[in-house]
Amino acid sequence: MQWQDVCEDTLLQDLPYKIELNRWGQIVMSPAKVKHGFFQGRIAHLLDSLTVTGEIITECAIKTEDGTKVADVAWASEQRADLILDEVVASIAPEICIEIISDSNTSEEMTFKRGLYFQAGAKEVWLCDRVGNMTFYNVDQRLERSQLVSSFPQQIKRRNQASS
Repeated sequence: MQWQDVCEDTLLQDLPYKIELNRWGQIVMSPAKVKHGFFQGRIAHLLDSLTVTGEIITECAIKTEDGTKVADVAWASEQRADLILDEVVASIAPEICIEIISDSNTSEEMTFKRGLYFQAGAKEVWLCDRVGNMTFYNVDQRLERSQLVSSFPQQIKRRNQASS
């Protein structure tokens, strides 16, 4: 199966699951909980408010060496956005790819996926854990904070907690 087939299959529309393809074209599904959507929305909003150029993309399908992976949130520079926004699956990863860790994710899976995003051209990969703690990576190492968006917070909080 190809990503275009997944996108056009009416039976796969509106599922409460994140869908990806592995290297053999098999569908891999992960159920999404409400908190996952909360973190996705907050991260996208914060990223949009802290950047003056580029595009925020949620559920960004990216072609990798292990099939199509879908970053929960991504940021692409204007130049990269010009290349990928009209593609069914991004041929090159946005500069920032963000994954929200679900209960079903293992640390090995996240390490593997991080490597796939870097191989596909990402400059940074961010991970949000189950309580909103952020970790930032470039291709070489874990970072204290993002080098591309240095003012991005190290923890995602609810609106009423953001100022406390």
